[in-house]
Amino acid sequence: MTDILMPALSPTMEEGVLAKWHVKAGDTVKAGDVIAEIETDKATMEVEAVDEGVITDILVAEGTEGVKVNTPIARLADEGGAAAPAPAPKAAEPAKAEAQKAEPAKTAEAPKAAPTPAAAAAPAKSGERVFASPLARRLAKDAGLDLASLKGTGPHGRIVRADVEAAGKGGAKPVTASASAPAAEARKVQSLAQMGIPDGSYDLIPLDGMKKAIARRMVESVQNVPHFPLFIDCEIDALMAVRAKVNALLEPKGIKVSVNDFVIKASALALKLVPEANASYSPEGIAMHHNADVAMAVAIDGGLITPIIRKAEFKSLSQIAVEAKDLAKRARDRKLKPEEFQGGTFSVSNLGMFGIKQFTSIINEPQGCIMSVGAGEQRAVVKNGQVVPATVMTVTLTCDHRVVDGATGARFLQAFKPLIEDPVTMLA
Repeated sequence: MTDILMPALSPTMEEGVLAKWHVKAGDTVKAGDVIAEIETDKATMEVEAVDEGVITDILVAEGTEGVKVNTPIARLADEGGAAAPAPAPKAAEPAKAEAQKAEPAKTAEAPKAAPTPAAAAAPAKSGERVFASPLARRLAKDAGLDLASLKGTGPHGRIVRADVEAAGKGGAKPVTASASAPAAEARKVQSLAQMGIPDGSYDLIPLDGMKKAIARRMVESVQNVPHFPLFIDCEIDALMAVRAKVNALLEPKGIKVSVNDFVIKASALALKLVPEANASYSPEGIAMHHNADVAMAVAIDGGLITPIIRKAEFKSLSQIAVEAKDLAKRARDRKLKPEEFQGGTFSVSNLGMFGIKQFTSIINEPQGCIMSVGAGEQRAVVKNGQVVPATVMTVTLTCDHRVVDGATGARFLQAFKPLIEDPVTMLA
């Protein structure tokens, strides 16, 4: 008998949500078969069997949150020598689902199986259990909605995404801090009251795994990284003209290059021209990276993720455009693999599409720099003693002073500026 453990799908993962089982007790699996889907704070990933055998027990039900890494989630016996399958927890029991076909219901009794290590890791539940998809649970948390007040339209009365979205337009009862927040949130309520914000004057939305991870990493970055910003203005009239011509040529292929694609390409080439900026700090020394792996900030439901264009210095603008679009879509669907958003040597964060003129980003450790890109706007500039209009974009480079000092950061921007102002040089 072999325990199947909750996998660590990234170096920093401590717990996750067992979103879905693809097998049940009694099923025979072989190495490579997808047996489950796990939600981390950044993505939903498939888990594959590593051995052949028969699933004898499902120890953690679908939808269970807070399952710690290395907690047993199922048991596997060698094929031919397995004992009779033990019943799975009721929340994951196929027979239960069949019974619900005859009489659809939104709730069911809480599992009564004997406690297991996995059950101990999950948050304690009292009363009736609300059946809802993991995505619906996450959306309800983000919106501060009480799942128990929603009517499910999914199979067997299960609450699905559409139910939460419909409720958010004016239906469901919000989760209030005083009524259903856990103990940790109750302590926050008390501290808010102590700061003069009266209880009942707001709705408290609990932090999900992504929000907690972002909060932890950003605090650590600000506290641990001695950082400073550098600002530079870039004229992008030539870039906009070249972009229009490039997109006209690529239109038959269905490819459209964005300003951000030009920024990623120019950043990668500038990093090769100033390799000292393409570096990371570690206690063992300064890591000088061989390639420019440029991470791009993508806003998703509930947070932010940074998928990476690997070896961007070798890729054409059209390749970067196609790859960036694909990564952004899968990021929003939470379908990225860990290696697609972890690592990277440099980050780009662009808020220009929101009209933000200038901003400073927090460094994405262990990278040595992050570049913040503002909106291109018409400004008056002086050329040859004459005031003329130009489309200007402000760029801010935030540097880890342990790796990139002021002179190195300035040289990087000196290399970046002519590339972005004369983008034909990037097409050679």
